[in-house]
Amino acid sequence: MYRKWPLAGLLCLLYFSGDLHASEERLATYQPRFEREQPVVVVLAQNQMTELTDFVVPLGVLRRAGVARVLAVATEPGTVQLMPALSVRAEASITEFQRAFPQGADYLIVPAVHDSREPRLLNFIRQQAALGARIIGICDGVLPLAHAGLLHGRRATGHWYSRDQRLDDFPDTLWQENQRYVVDGQLMTTAGVSAALPASLALVEAIAGTSKASALAQVLGTSDWSPQHDSEVFTLGSQGYLTAAGNYLARWRHETFAVTLLPGIDEVSLALRVDAWARTFRTQVLGVAPQPVFSASGLEFIPQRTDSGGLPQLPGGAVSAAQTFDEALAAIASRYGAATQRLVAAQLEYQQNEQARQHVEMFKP
Repeated sequence: MYRKWPLAGLLCLLYFSGDLHASEERLATYQPRFEREQPVVVVLAQNQMTELTDFVVPLGVLRRAGVARVLAVATEPGTVQLMPALSVRAEASITEFQRAFPQGADYLIVPAVHDSREPRLLNFIRQQAALGARIIGICDGVLPLAHAGLLHGRRATGHWYSRDQRLDDFPDTLWQENQRYVVDGQLMTTAGVSAALPASLALVEAIAGTSKASALAQVLGTSDWSPQHDSEVFTLGSQGYLTAAGNYLARWRHETFAVTLLPGIDEVSLALRVDAWARTFRTQVLGVAPQPVFSASGLEFIPQRTDSGGLPQLPGGAVSAAQTFDEALAAIASRYGAATQRLVAAQLEYQQNEQARQHVEMFKP
């Protein structure tokens, strides 16, 4: 069941060097192995807690592209609790995947997880790397890669909030700033949450070419998946922590929203919208459906409630995937104020654009 996150727990979600030209940050073109018609891509989850956008967006984008066999794999069978909201059911456990694919995956995508040192998780990452898989750490999915020993002397990046931790714990990694993703040989790592979408398009490009990635990007509402990014503008500062604490402690102002899970729902836009709203420290988001629901890409969502019970519906959802954060942040500013909007944007490592400000009027009560 969903439970409210304590302040310290929600702040932990945040956890989850020279510059190079954009043209240098490209994944190598996919080379078929083992006579496979398509590459095998594993999106890995830890059952206890796995970051929502980091997990759902790559899976949804790659399945929509139709250029790979994409599997949702968890450390153990059953339900995966996503953070900061929603739950899904993994299609296979690590053990089941290893039995079915002894040659390993072609790509392993690792999101930010609750326990970056879990032995079963680290052993699987090491095994897949040894079998020749390209390893992709989304956001602070870079931390399990580092703990698995894959980043010695390698270039990498992660969520801006974990910068000091990464520098202290892994001083022999060449940590890069101001890039949405960094490629070093068989490894790719990304900046914070919002980097999941451009990184996924970069992977589509590596597998199927630029034309395929461009066509899919247009469907998603963007034309840019470059590594260009300004991570140094993000900070919480004292005001951010005060806003988080004030929102969390003012329980009488908390709200719970329902998000109706319909068969065939667009899981990419869903993940982006829910992730933004659930980071306000005032908002709880519950997935509602009479039974488990399969999304457009075939990911099984497990509802927290069978009916809304009179709960208001989560605002938004009428824009393309790439515009979802702008829409959500505009609505959050209108409902909770600019300080909360900035708090959420910093957690998402997302720079709001002019379009977001134009959306504010749409969401005024």
